[in-house]
Amino acid sequence: MSRIITEMLVESVTPELPDTKTIRLQWPAGYEPEFLTGQFITVYWPDTPTYKRAYSLSSCALDRGFFEVTVKREGKMGTRIVDWAKPGDKLFVIPPVGKFLPVFAPEKHLVCIAGGSGVTPFRAFAREAARRQLDTKITVLYSVRTTNDIIFEREFRELALENPNFNFYVTATRLHPEDKWTGRRGRIDPAWVREQIHDLPNTIFYACGPNPLVEFAEHLVVHEMGVPKAQMKTEKWG
Repeated sequence: MSRIITEMLVESVTPELPDTKTIRLQWPAGYEPEFLTGQFITVYWPDTPTYKRAYSLSSCALDRGFFEVTVKREGKMGTRIVDWAKPGDKLFVIPPVGKFLPVFAPEKHLVCIAGGSGVTPFRAFAREAARRQLDTKITVLYSVRTTNDIIFEREFRELALENPNFNFYVTATRLHPEDKWTGRRGRIDPAWVREQIHDLPNTIFYACGPNPLVEFAEHLVVHEMGVPKAQMKTEKWG
């Protein structure tokens, strides 16, 4: 695929959380890239071409005519996007690349471990699997501070109802003891991960989010469980 940098219009800006927004970047006429779900784009503003930031696509490869990225208010780029980006703005986009790709095979089980905004590429995984009516099993284990921090909660719940092969589980780490949340509390731990595994040779692990979470997952899967590195895919977000 050509690596031509393309100027794109911000078509829409959708608040997900108070500090997180999804921006939709409209493809210009004649732009028809070939790319894969799970890849990332790199963006920069016209007035600051030396400052670039890569974001995982939260849209999937079946979504045509636009890219979507979901951005948290972090760093200079994230802060500018969340606080100032509006429809009609323009960003330069370097085409999608990356190897954080879902293995959509009927016998596979994708166990996706996420923290915070690291859940965004898994929205793309789940979207494509549902639309293609795939037999691939996908389980998302998602760690958030409180139940107010769940990104795409409604869409994930709807996808879980639509697709019997998709499960979405949340654990909250900083809830007040008197909070009425009846779901899981505490960090993602080895026991919870192991509960999801029913056919280890056909299980592929993905981890995306803060460095400590990804490093925990990698240590658990590769070093403690002895799973071959080929069955572990990671993306660290600092």
